[in-house]
Amino acid sequence: MQNKFVIHPKYSSVSDKVKETIFKFEEYKEVLGAAERNVIKIVMIDGEKHTIKSFKIPNIINQVAYKFFRKSKAERSYEYANRLLEFGINTPFPVAYDLQSTTFLFKKSYYVSELIDCDLTYRELTTDFSIPDHEDILRAFTRFTYKLHESGMNFLDHSPGNTLIERKEDGYEFYLVDLNRMEFGEMDFDARIKNFAKLTIHRPMIAVMSNEYAKCSGQDEEKIFNLMWRYTKEFQERFYRKIRIKKRIFFWKKKYKNKISDSPI
Repeated sequence: MQNKFVIHPKYSSVSDKVKETIFKFEEYKEVLGAAERNVIKIVMIDGEKHTIKSFKIPNIINQVAYKFFRKSKAERSYEYANRLLEFGINTPFPVAYDLQSTTFLFKKSYYVSELIDCDLTYRELTTDFSIPDHEDILRAFTRFTYKLHESGMNFLDHSPGNTLIERKEDGYEFYLVDLNRMEFGEMDFDARIKNFAKLTIHRPMIAVMSNEYAKCSGQDEEKIFNLMWRYTKEFQERFYRKIRIKKRIFFWKKKYKNKISDSPI
């Protein structure tokens, strides 16, 4: 098995400890989140809490692609995190990444970062409207997103679980996570508003974000709201269409397996 390990210069003095922590990944028990595809675990490195994200081994096509043609998700996460920090955009500090492959196929990858002990994520704003500073956070988040757009950063996974929120005495700090899908370059008006599509299905939240984005951008508030609401509905329709298709595929696969198992041959 071939290995590529890259560590941030800030952590070079504990390089061996980071490597050992990755090597012992399966031994750690504290899992962060649902761990449906990729698994994130909380670990101690040199007395401080960090996270290690273990990416699922990709399908055979992507094993070839990541080996020869594309950067892996772990490598992109590390590089994009460094790029965000250069522009003053918060993200958990990138510590290292580790890639494992054979001669012709890419296999496992790991991304290590510092742990942010946040107060909540954007997701809580979509489920708990009794949060006392709900609107203040939502407006601050919209200003944060506007800063992203002005910096030419299109965070393609701008979704409820991917923004961590810290309350500060003078406001809020926002940290982006799950960074492997980003595009860089000037964003037109349409792309900016479309970037809000995955965040919430709640019309009142979209109204607040539209109002605040209009203040930031100088664009017409009604135009922003109508476009944001349209893109939100379109995303929801695509999302639930995919779920229905997956359910049908799963149903027929299960039916086929049952038929085979019941066969007398």
